[in-house]
Amino acid sequence: MKQTTLYGLTKCSTCVKARDWLTEHGVDHAFVDYRDHPVPAATLKSWADKVGGWEKLANRASMTWRNLPEDRKTAHTDAQWSQLIAEYPALVRRPVTVTPDGEVSVGFSEKRYGERFA
Repeated sequence: MKQTTLYGLTKCSTCVKARDWLTEHGVDHAFVDYRDHPVPAATLKSWADKVGGWEKLANRASMTWRNLPEDRKTAHTDAQWSQLIAEYPALVRRPVTVTPDGEVSVGFSEKRYGERFA
């Protein structure tokens, strides 16, 4: 991979802000809407490992999470988390940013992007 790739949802306001920031700062990037192009389970697992676990990858403060049946909120294994995210892609904290060096982060803030892409 030679450019930064953002994974998220096209209409997500945070993803739009992150994409605009990258464009304004001349950072070459691609965007993948993971509703249209689901992320393979192995990639999700890799992201979770790199950001500190499934709990950091999933947005457990989201309406999607709060609206899940209680029994679905008890994922413990990689397979259970992968299945949950496959069914509810909006659970992934957005955007997921993957840089050419393989670093992965979730969310957007101007300060963190400024440090990361300086």
